[in-house]
Amino acid sequence: MKHNFDPQELAKFASLAAHWWDAEGKLKTLHQINPLRLGYITEKVNLSGKSVIDIGCGGGILSESLALKGADVTGIDMNKSVIDVAKLHQHESGTKVEYLHQPAEIIAAERPAAYDVVTCLEMLEHVPDPLSVVHACAKLVKPGGHVFFSTLNRNPKAYLFAILGAEYLLNILPRNTHDYAKFIRPSELSAWCRKAGLTPRDTKGIAYQPFSKTFRMTTDISVNYLLHATRTIQDEHHTRRTF
Repeated sequence: MKHNFDPQELAKFASLAAHWWDAEGKLKTLHQINPLRLGYITEKVNLSGKSVIDIGCGGGILSESLALKGADVTGIDMNKSVIDVAKLHQHESGTKVEYLHQPAEIIAAERPAAYDVVTCLEMLEHVPDPLSVVHACAKLVKPGGHVFFSTLNRNPKAYLFAILGAEYLLNILPRNTHDYAKFIRPSELSAWCRKAGLTPRDTKGIAYQPFSKTFRMTTDISVNYLLHATRTIQDEHHTRRTF
C-alpha cells in the first residue's frame, strides 16, 4: 500500500508535540475550538457507550473529550511524536483512550465496520490523498453510523482568513500550518463521501471573532467547516434500488 502521508507535514507537527496540551501555547486554537466541535458531535450522537475512532488524533485533545462523554475511544495518528504525547497525557488525566501509531487505511482493513462514530478533524488537508482517508472512514464506520469531518474551504476568503489572517496577522496558528492548495471545497468533500458510500447530512462553519478572540458556530462554511455524514444501511440501500 502506498503511504498516504507527507514527511514534511509529520515533521511540522512533531516539532509542536511538546506544546500540544498547553492551552495558551502555539496550539491554543485547537483547545479553543474543541468544545465547539465536541458540541456539534454530541448534538448528532449520544456518545455514551459508543465506539469511536478519532483519525488524525494528534495529541488527543478531542479523543480525551470524547472519552469523557462515555465513549470507548481509539485515537490514531501517523505521527509517533504526538501519539507519545497523547499516551503520556492520558496517564496524567486518568482518561482511557486506545492510541495507535497507524494509518487510517491499515486500521480500516483490520477493523471494518467496527465503530459507531468516526471523527476526522483537521486532517484531510494534510495528506496527499484525502479521498483515500474518506474511504477508510467509510469502511471503519458501522452501517447507520456517523462520520464527522472538518477541514478548510478553498476560496479567496479562506486564504485571507485561514492563512494570511490566522497565521500571519493574528498569529493564532503557527506559520505554515496550512497549504492553501490542499484546502477542500464542501462540494468536493460531499462528492467523496457519496463515492465512499456515505450520505452527507449537515454542514456547519466555525468563525473567529477577532475582537473577543473567540470562536463560534455559524452557518457560514466559507472558511473552516464541519461535515456530518452517515453510512448507508445496506438493507435500506438495497430496498431503494429495488423499488
